[in-house]
Amino acid sequence: MSVWLPTSPCTPEACAGHEGDTASVPRAVLRLTAAVALILLGIMGAPPVRLLPAGPRHTVVRAWSAALVRAFGIRITVHGSPGPGGGRLLVANHISWLDIPLVAAALPCRMLAKSDIRAWPVLGRLAGQAGTLFIERDRIRALPATVGNLTGALLAGDRVTVFPEGSTWCGRAQGTFRRAAFQAALDARVPVQPLRLTYLCRDGNTAGAPAFVGDDPLTASLWRIARARGVRAEVTLLPRIPPGRYAHRRDLAAAAQRAVVGAWTATPAPDPLPGIPAQPATPSATDRDSANRPAASVHHWVSSSPAAASSLRTPS
Repeated sequence: MSVWLPTSPCTPEACAGHEGDTASVPRAVLRLTAAVALILLGIMGAPPVRLLPAGPRHTVVRAWSAALVRAFGIRITVHGSPGPGGGRLLVANHISWLDIPLVAAALPCRMLAKSDIRAWPVLGRLAGQAGTLFIERDRIRALPATVGNLTGALLAGDRVTVFPEGSTWCGRAQGTFRRAAFQAALDARVPVQPLRLTYLCRDGNTAGAPAFVGDDPLTASLWRIARARGVRAEVTLLPRIPPGRYAHRRDLAAAAQRAVVGAWTATPAPDPLPGIPAQPATPSATDRDSANRPAASVHHWVSSSPAAASSLRTPS
């Protein structure tokens, strides 16, 4: 394993248990069947959807992503406002492979993923058709090129999501935000919008079933989530950090992490609707700044290299 790859202490045995109600085996099978059908539908429908104007395309992507999360019996609540359009770097804590459709259900965007995903059956093709940016996370020499690609996407007006912790965590704690991707936001002079992702049980405690950590096989994770009942996912869209507020990626990464940690410890206002419509927060997403091994996750993010290395960094 590369010494550059970040690590998480979370393991399936310690962190991914579900203590709430469980669905019956037939219901779990039905959920998995619905999810597979939606993924196949996404693959077949991706080419024509990409030809749509931005507004209708984003509507379709949000609806499909929300349907995929709900297929597993998980309700979605979104807090906050996405703010004005335009290119921006979205940074969020990383808990599960479910994070990807969950973020897209709240705010359609491109993702940055490890290059291995391209070889995955079904999911690899879907990721490529969705405009995913790929990173060879074991090759430090590829970092400048990846930052360049990420910068180009931001300059083109795309929203790109990165999980800068570098590995999945269980949701009860989180890792340090790596600085790599933040260099692209500085180079493109676009805002950084932190997001907080949370999976909760009916009693308000952190749900363990969605956590995809350590050596957890994807099949085991899929079945565990399909069997869990009473899980809800919350996305908190935090105030954007405007371009120019921080001159160094170190300070920008630290500010983004402070925003996410602050949202993590705070209790968001309840959403009266159980669906996906965003509820404006106070303040809304404006130009204010809010105050042992990588998991085998769908998306991982490479740590930054030492200070002596090139200033061009990238996540994986």
